[in-house]
Amino acid sequence: MDTPMKRLILLGLMIFSSSFVVADTLTLKSGHPDSYVVKKGDTLWDISAQFLKDPWRWPKLWGANPQIANPHLIYPGDRLTLVFIDGEPRLVVKPHIRKSPEGRVLPKGGAIPAVDLSLIQPYLVQNRVVDGEWFDKQPMVMGGESESRHHVTDDVIYVQGELILGDKFGVYAKGRQFEDAESGDTLGLEVILTASGRVIESGPVSKVRLLSNMRETKAGYRVLPIEDDSLMSAYFMPKAATTPGTVLASEKDVRAMGKLDVVYIDRGSQDGVEPGHVFSIFRDGVEVVIDGDGKPVQPKDRSAYEELLANISSDNAVKMPDIYRGKLMVFKVFDRVSMGLILINEKPVRVNDKLLQPDTLLASE
Repeated sequence: MDTPMKRLILLGLMIFSSSFVVADTLTLKSGHPDSYVVKKGDTLWDISAQFLKDPWRWPKLWGANPQIANPHLIYPGDRLTLVFIDGEPRLVVKPHIRKSPEGRVLPKGGAIPAVDLSLIQPYLVQNRVVDGEWFDKQPMVMGGESESRHHVTDDVIYVQGELILGDKFGVYAKGRQFEDAESGDTLGLEVILTASGRVIESGPVSKVRLLSNMRETKAGYRVLPIEDDSLMSAYFMPKAATTPGTVLASEKDVRAMGKLDVVYIDRGSQDGVEPGHVFSIFRDGVEVVIDGDGKPVQPKDRSAYEELLANISSDNAVKMPDIYRGKLMVFKVFDRVSMGLILINEKPVRVNDKLLQPDTLLASE
């Protein structure tokens, strides 16, 4: 397995308690080392997993150590030594010292980060969810210098509206209209980034040169400013979600989703969701009906009569436990919808799966 994938799996295993009080006792992994020399490409997630049986409890391993007040300032070549303070395991750092007056070696790549965010960066500047009426009022692509109906990188397109010279814009196409499954309320319009471009001439019809393209750009698409907050902080710390929700759709519009797939969820900033919130994913447990002979009948085997019994009387139906699917982390939030990345999945994730507070957190409080 390649190193970035290992790091992401470890990230998924460890992100479930960054904002909660963890259990008092840390359990060390069997066969753990007594020390570890930091290597280029390591993250705090990797290093903690070398020592802990329950690696999501890493803040206690690092945070109580005064020598690592800022654990981001750990560099390749540093030796981390496992010690016990008041009976609890802690990591202390011994900086790598060059045998010269220059002192500590500070590698060109910088300090070890908490999370390797390059793993999810490709997803952070993609689609948005906006108000449909607002989107229809944004500057529209009218065509381009090329006679082709499809425009790609280095092509110049015409945009209706006086745009600011030198500004960078994204070109977006309409996607799906999202609705709340229960109320039917509109949650927002998905708009899909097709290209980025820079204004090279401003006027009633401005000229924009395309700098990159994910899809071909066509007349009728709209242009929006590139979001300043589209990149996540390098020292971003995940935290537990507290507002339950539902998987709304797959970013790729597929039936089943797995690890590293991006999903839309039906909760946004208006519901208190923030970038970094972590959800456990569950499939709703089925209801098994007890027939006239006292035998359980699965949903797919029900007759019309048994279906009626399930709907009118809870005495005739027994709900099975919800099925755990995996975990996702929110990385981008809109008003009523958010986008999340599936970090762990034990079974395929599907639309309408339930999103709950991470179960691991509840067990460790």
